[in-house]
Amino acid sequence: MKAILLLLCIAFSAVNVLYSQSVVDQAKSAAGSAGFDVKSLTDGILGILKPKLALTDAQAPKVTSAVSTFLDAKSKILPLLTTNKTAYNQKQTSLFSKLKTALATTLLKNQLNKFMGLKPATNDATNVLSNLFY
Repeated sequence: MKAILLLLCIAFSAVNVLYSQSVVDQAKSAAGSAGFDVKSLTDGILGILKPKLALTDAQAPKVTSAVSTFLDAKSKILPLLTTNKTAYNQKQTSLFSKLKTALATTLLKNQLNKFMGLKPATNDATNVLSNLFY
């Protein structure tokens, strides 16, 4: 009887440890995606794009919408960055192509060229525009 009770305690402890690790992994995942705040990133990006591209009052809401839509879609593929970088790169390229198409309908040709010229040389975490290009 004592042996059965001991085995049950060990089994319960093992299940508890495994469940606890699962909760820790979920918390880490949530913390990682919480760092990608679409609203604040959109505001930061538009804070740069408005003066650099000389956006008009009519263009600004359309560019804001396009950037926000892009960032929202990107937030859904971010887990691939750690699990499947090739798939992430493919999806990022496709999303960026859609963003560029959306911007092309709003921006003038010289503004779109300026936008493409704003691409950071590397994926720099301190440059908010990196969220668009990388």
